[in-house]
Amino acid sequence: MKIIILDGYALNPGDLSWEGFEQLGEVTYYNRTSKDEVIERAKDAEILIVNKVSIDEKIMDKCPHLKYIGVLATGYNIIDTKAAKQRNITVTNIPSYSTNAVAQAVFALLTEITNGVHAHNLSVMNGDWCNSPDFCYWIHPMTELAGKTFGIVGFGSIGQQVAKIALSFNMNVIAFTRSTEKIDSFNKKYAVLKDDSTQPVKIVSKDELFKNSDILTLHCPLTEETKNFINDQTIKKMKSNAILINTSRGLIVDEFAVRKALDENRLGAFACDVISVEPMQKTNPLLNAPRCIITPHVAWAAFETRKRLMDIATTNLKAFLDGKPVNTV
Repeated sequence: MKIIILDGYALNPGDLSWEGFEQLGEVTYYNRTSKDEVIERAKDAEILIVNKVSIDEKIMDKCPHLKYIGVLATGYNIIDTKAAKQRNITVTNIPSYSTNAVAQAVFALLTEITNGVHAHNLSVMNGDWCNSPDFCYWIHPMTELAGKTFGIVGFGSIGQQVAKIALSFNMNVIAFTRSTEKIDSFNKKYAVLKDDSTQPVKIVSKDELFKNSDILTLHCPLTEETKNFINDQTIKKMKSNAILINTSRGLIVDEFAVRKALDENRLGAFACDVISVEPMQKTNPLLNAPRCIITPHVAWAAFETRKRLMDIATTNLKAFLDGKPVNTV
């Protein structure tokens, strides 16, 4: 079985092993593959493993032996799944592997905004505390999270984990989602766990979400409905000191609208781990924006999380080869 890994570096920069795949076939590995290189590298593949390399109908037609595409991520919009189905090519993804890591990243971004750990550390290391006449000082306002209203868009596994953490900070949690039964289930489980009959997560309308959230965090998939979910009109409905966080998909946010709101002090702060075009372009409006924190799509990238992803990807392929495919899309 000829296995071609087109862009494996992000998952495994050298601290993991491809041994699981090597036990299942003849592996050819590439750190990265440009658009112009895909067909030449993939043409003889029976198995393609990709992370962010797009595989469309044209490429599939140039790969006559292709039987399986394994996506090393949860999102699979890089694959023309309709074309794959027409050609009897199985496509799999990696669900729910990064729940804890992404939720952790949300609060790393949030507490950087509310506590300014990095800024204060730089100040101390520059000698400012040594020169201070007082036992303490701060270089921007500190914000307590307890009692704040924490809004969540989307209530899948990550949204639910984020809700648990927000509740542990004693925040008031509200959520907007089409899958309201997930919130009902979460509330029932929480009531049993805490021996408390209150409903910790309140279901709200979209307008209520924007109006009431002190912190708003996005955890929904990218669809035609959610593209530019955050835009100039929705930002106008938000509090002028609200904090907006996106660790979902970059195109859910209109970056020009966010930059304009930050420049005009109509948004308290914006933090994200994803942007519309990755890697970031020098023309991106968020570059050097005020009160804006951006990390380079690393929320998923803890060693433990990547190891879990590798294990699931290997299991997906083995299940396919055994005739019992799992995690198909």
